[in-house]
Order: sequence, then C-alpha cells, then structure tokens
Amino acid sequence: MELQDKVVAITGGGKGIGRAIAIRLAKQGVKLALLDLDDESVTETIALVKEAGSEARGYHCNVADEALVESTFTQIVADFGVIHGLVNNAGILRDAQLIKVKDGKVIKKMTLENYSLVTDVHMKGAFLCAREAASHMVECGIEEGCIISMASMAFHGNFGQTNYSAAKAGIVAQSKVWALELGRFGIRSMAIAPGAIDTTLLRSMPAEILAQMAKKIPVQRIGDVDNIAQTVQHIFENDYLSGDVIEVRGG
Repeated sequence: MELQDKVVAITGGGKGIGRAIAIRLAKQGVKLALLDLDDESVTETIALVKEAGSEARGYHCNVADEALVESTFTQIVADFGVIHGLVNNAGILRDAQLIKVKDGKVIKKMTLENYSLVTDVHMKGAFLCAREAASHMVECGIEEGCIISMASMAFHGNFGQTNYSAAKAGIVAQSKVWALELGRFGIRSMAIAPGAIDTTLLRSMPAEILAQMAKKIPVQRIGDVDNIAQTVQHIFENDYLSGDVIEVRGG
C-alpha cells in the first residue's frame, strides 16, 4: 500500500504506542482519525501530526460501545471521504490472579467486572472497529485496505493476566479469521504482539525490575514505542502480509 494521502483510523491514538504510530504514519503523508477517551491527549497528538506534515481529527469513542463505534466510523468517512486502514490499539489493564490464597483459604478472586472490562475493550473493541472499518472500506470501493490489531506477547499466557491474555489471544484469532474472510475484497489483516515496550505503564515499575527485564531480552534493552510504529508502517506497505502475527520482542 502506498501511504501518501491514505486515511487510517487509530484507536487509543492519543498517547503511547498510538501516538507513536500516528506520528510515524503522518511523516508518510497518511491522514489520521484518532479515537480515544482522553480528549486532551488527542489534541496534543493532532498538533504533533501537523508538525509531522499531515492532518488528523479526533473522535471521542469508547470502542466497546457498539452504537458509538458505528456512528464514529460513519463520521470518519463523512469527514475524510474514505477509509483505507485501521489500527486496533486501544487497551486497558486490570491485573489480578484468578484466585489468591492464604493459609489454604481463598482471600480474593478476579472479579467478573474486571474480566469483562478488559475483554470488552481489547477483543470486543477490536471486533467492532474492524467490522465497521471493513464495511466502509468495501462500500467505498477501495482497491486495498488493511486492519492491524495490537495483540501482546501475553497471548501466550501471563501470570496474573487471565483477562488480558485471553483478550490478546482472541485478538490474534480474530485477526487470522478476518484475513481469510476479507482477502477477496482486497483487505488484509495482521496482528502485532509487542514484548516489553517503554510506555508510561512500564516506566511506573521499579528501575531494578526494568533492569532485570532488559537482561532477559536478547538485544539487552526494553523496546521503544517507535519499534511498534515501524512494524505498523511495514505491514501497511508490504501487501503480501496477511493472516499472521509479528512478535516484536527483541529476540
């Protein structure tokens, strides 16, 4: 896909990995629709996109709300005239063990609310946004489109992350199904599974823990948000990538 003047929607586009993706794509001439619940961060990202030489619009959207997702993507197409790409990046964490035991007694359980909240935002949100983006891509008659969904190395399973790991595994599965179903319309689907990436969440961890984490990575460092943005750009530009998951984890 030639990126100049293409229209791409990014969920969770206000900060972190979403912002890095927006800035990198903006430098390639991509026009951006940034979906987020943090309006202030989106305003900041829009300014950075303009500095990078492109244009962006912000959309206040809860990706787990079906009616809101439908109206948001309809508005994106009304504003830009078309949509060529989607990056499903929105996400949250509500970590807890399935059960916590002390002296042979269960003292705490992962709540259904926190299980559902995480799976709704990650997996259901990706589903809703992909469904609407693909619908508009087909109806706009585009020749090529691409949906990229952000998984995580947690899709292999992480201690204390039943909800998050399940959601990320679901994202990988959904992405593979969409590649099979949408290929005949010229729409590709890929997933990215980041490892340890330098985000606000990771930086909240103690320095000694981060140092230990880095030592276990073959390249001996924590990844940068732009490493993920580079992967997004590569997927958009390589039109023979579809139906796979790329693990970006430093080895």
